[in-house]
Amino acid sequence: MEESYSDREKRSHPRFIIDLPLEYRVMDGPCPRGGIVINASEGGFLIETTIDIPVGTELNVSVLFSKGFELSDFKVVAKIVWKEPYRREDWKGAPFREGYQYGLEFIQISQEDRLKLNSLLGGQFEFEETFPTLSCGL
Repeated sequence: MEESYSDREKRSHPRFIIDLPLEYRVMDGPCPRGGIVINASEGGFLIETTIDIPVGTELNVSVLFSKGFELSDFKVVAKIVWKEPYRREDWKGAPFREGYQYGLEFIQISQEDRLKLNSLLGGQFEFEETFPTLSCGL
């Protein structure tokens, strides 16, 4: 018996498609890396990057976005909960980008950054007190 999309969709938070750059570091890692946020919810992100990272890894993530004529960001600590390789092809079918998609679950986010995320996603939800807040910046 085939499984329908609605049967597979068990998310507790709605997803919003966005396309924003991000910078991340593996916890206590020395090198920042880049990627793209594909979609977001109040509980996590779907991101793409070219680096192979194990499931279970915790990341410090900073997402960049424009706020009027300025560049702003918000920061979260997130855990990789799943990963999948991906491959993008051009119109001729030739690969032009390969890497990994990761499902990230938020572990920590400050109240200020929660408000920024909510505003960025159009004020679609009210945050519950489910994440510990950060007492200092990432």
